[in-house]
Amino acid sequence: MNPLNHVAIIMDGNGRWGLKHKNSRNEGHKTGLKAVEKIIKETIKQKIKYLTLYTFSTENWNRPKKEINFLFKLLENFLSSKINNLNDQNIKLKIIGVKNFSKKLNKLLNFAEKKTSKNNRLQINLALNYGSKNEIINAIKKLNKKKNKINAENLSHNLQTKNIPDPEILIRTGNTKRLSNFLLWQLAYAEIFFEKKLWPDFNEKDYIKIIKKFKSIKRNFGRI
Repeated sequence: MNPLNHVAIIMDGNGRWGLKHKNSRNEGHKTGLKAVEKIIKETIKQKIKYLTLYTFSTENWNRPKKEINFLFKLLENFLSSKINNLNDQNIKLKIIGVKNFSKKLNKLLNFAEKKTSKNNRLQINLALNYGSKNEIINAIKKLNKKKNKINAENLSHNLQTKNIPDPEILIRTGNTKRLSNFLLWQLAYAEIFFEKKLWPDFNEKDYIKIIKKFKSIKRNFGRI
């Protein structure tokens, strides 16, 4: 049976769900948070140690300003109201990406990371203002600056995911089949599951089905 330590998720389809059901993209983002909570619970149940959620990409800045503001407000509210709960559950929060948001949000993110830094039941990596190509370029720049040898091991140690095992599973909801500049280096050997369901409709049963499927796959890593 394949060991499973790390699941990465591209939570696609919130806006489309919102338009379809509530005539508002923002309502979809709101409902999508409920799916996040369900999946966190199930991740703990499955004893998976790392969960990385693609929350906001570097390309998402191209969205309408109103929607971006709503998303960040949603994140602020979520952190303010849920951080104690996450901490009580022994969950660690880590931000990957570039923290250049409002003063209030940056402060909240730093506070959340600091408050939960000693927790070890589950680590949730929030990919915020994250772009994998930038991450890889920055890692190479760091290696050059330190005059370190450029090899796979050194590069991995200079990514924002250093000390985190690579994901064994990538799930993308929303019936879109692409990686969208997400963890390009780290996903080199991940099993990829593209789901037709939009993110707010994705539930524990769908998640468990993927985990079961993953565990039955013969993973060769280039061998026969």
